[in-house]
Amino acid sequence: MNENSYYSIDRLIEFGMGIAIAQQMINTMNHAISQMQMPGSINQLQPVPVSYYAMIDGLQAGPFSEQELSRLITEKKISKETYLWKPGMANWDLAERLPDVLKLVALAPPPFTHE
Repeated sequence: MNENSYYSIDRLIEFGMGIAIAQQMINTMNHAISQMQMPGSINQLQPVPVSYYAMIDGLQAGPFSEQELSRLITEKKISKETYLWKPGMANWDLAERLPDVLKLVALAPPPFTHE
């Protein structure tokens, strides 16, 4: 086999080592960037809590956190026919049309019944 062949074992080892070194460099750079502190900037981006408003018994109520909204769903104070709004939405909409609220419905435990 030709020594300069791309498929020689030496070339494959070189290629593998090159990939490993590149991956290590990427990891080092990502770590360094995540540790950077720039004056006047937010260093650790914290998720902004979502606040929901709901029409309950004909009255606007809220703001509610996702946890509070989940509790209201469990307590049957909010149903799929409840109008909800959160910052970023142009208009109020039914709970059943909001995927992030449907996620909360899916995670809510079913009503407890003792037999």
